[in-house]
Amino acid sequence: MNNTAEQFIQYLNEENFDMAESCLDPDFKFIGVLGKRESASVYITDMKQMKFKYEILKTFTAGEDTCLWYSIDMGEKTVEASGWYHIKDGKIHSLKVLFDPRPLLKE
Repeated sequence: MNNTAEQFIQYLNEENFDMAESCLDPDFKFIGVLGKRESASVYITDMKQMKFKYEILKTFTAGEDTCLWYSIDMGEKTVEASGWYHIKDGKIHSLKVLFDPRPLLKE
């Protein structure tokens, strides 16, 4: 792993949620297609329940920003998504995730 965002994803895949949370600033903000979360602890609580698995397809880094293109196994469905991680002082301060939610909304 060569950056905080990739390390964070590895910890989520391993279900090592304490170490995943240690990668996040306490005031971490998540903005996604289907919702928002304020604070690292709230976000990690959700991730403990969802237990998504990620396959990183490509990493782009510019300054304090890392963008990951990944495949996310959400259990019954898998989606391709992009995550934009803003990293400052070694901690992830914000994450914006974009993907097409239509496959998740179909019954």
